[in-house]
Amino acid sequence: MRKISILVISVFLFFGCKQKPVVHPTFYYWRTDYQNKKAETDYLDRFKSKSLYVRIMDVDFNPDLQMPAPISPIKFSDPIPKQVNIVPVVFIVNQVFNKIDTMQTAVMANRIAKFVAEKVKQAGKADYTELQIDCDWTKTTRNRYFKFLEQLSANRLLKDKTISVTLRLHQIKNIVSSGIPPVNKGILMCYNMGNLRKYGDQNSILDLHEMDQYLKDFLQEYPLQLDVALPLFEWAVVFRNQQYAGISKRIGKIQIEDKKLFKQRENSILYDLLTDYPAAGLKKGDVIRWEQVSADDLLLSSKFLSRYLSPKERNIVFYHLDIDLLKHFTNEDLQKVIADF
Repeated sequence: MRKISILVISVFLFFGCKQKPVVHPTFYYWRTDYQNKKAETDYLDRFKSKSLYVRIMDVDFNPDLQMPAPISPIKFSDPIPKQVNIVPVVFIVNQVFNKIDTMQTAVMANRIAKFVAEKVKQAGKADYTELQIDCDWTKTTRNRYFKFLEQLSANRLLKDKTISVTLRLHQIKNIVSSGIPPVNKGILMCYNMGNLRKYGDQNSILDLHEMDQYLKDFLQEYPLQLDVALPLFEWAVVFRNQQYAGISKRIGKIQIEDKKLFKQRENSILYDLLTDYPAAGLKKGDVIRWEQVSADDLLLSSKFLSRYLSPKERNIVFYHLDIDLLKHFTNEDLQKVIADF
C-alpha cells in the first residue's frame, strides 16, 4: 500500500511540476528605415528578445519590366543591436504568382536570396538563420507559390537556413484547397481577419468570433510547427458614400478625438467627419472606422490560442516595434499575453 502511495505521489509530482514550453517574445520591424531608437530597443531588452523580424522589401509585378521587382526596400541607418539576430521578411504580392511561370519564380527566388544577403550585411550581421516569406496565397496561386518556396529552399545561399511562411486563418481552415507549404514552419497571423473594405462597424484587425470560426476545429491538427503573430497596431479606415476609400495615415488618436473634426456614432467605432480636412485628403461626410486592439483583446486571443495550439516551443511576435503603438500597452499587459503560451 505504501509503495502504491509513493507511486501516486511521484506521478502527481511529475505532471504537476512539468514545465511550460519555452516562449520567445519579439517584434516585427515594418518601416523602411531601421533606426536604433533607445525606447524601442529597450523593449527588446525587456523581453529578452533573441531576434527581430525585419521587413526587407515588398515584391510586386512591374508591368514595364514584365517581371517581379522590389518595392520600398529597407535601409539601415543603424545596425541591428549586437545581442539580437535578424530574421529577414519579404512580402510578396499574391498576384505576382498569377503573372509568372516556374522559370521566372526560379529567377525571383535567386534574386531574393541575393538581395536579402546584402541587406543582412547592411544591418551589421554576418549571417542569419531564418528567412520568412509573407504571401497570402490562394488556390489559384498555390502551385507556383509552393514551387517558388522549393526553389528558394534549394538556393545555395539558404543552405542550412530555416524558411518560414505566414499563414492566414483561411489557410488553416481550408487546408485541402490551400495546401501545406513545403517549408520548415509557419507563423499564424492573428490579425487582419475581417473584410477591411466592407462598410460597417466591425473591427477588421482582430475579431475573436472569426478566430473561433476559422481555428477552433482546425488549429490543433495543422501539421507545421507554428509561431504566433499578434497585433499592436491601429488605423483609420476611410469610407466615402459607404465605399472603401483607403487607410489614412494622417488620422490618428489625436485627430479622431477632436470633437471639432469628428462625431462618434453611439456605441460604435464609426466617426463622421464634420468638415473638409484637406491635410488628409478627406471631405465632410466621410466616415472613419477607427480600429484598434486593446490589452483585453490580446489577452482573450492568447487564452483562445493556448487552448488549441500544441504545447511546443515557439516565438510570439508582436506587430510591430513602434513606440507610438507600444505606449498603449503596459509591460504587464504584454507579459500576461506571453505567459498564456
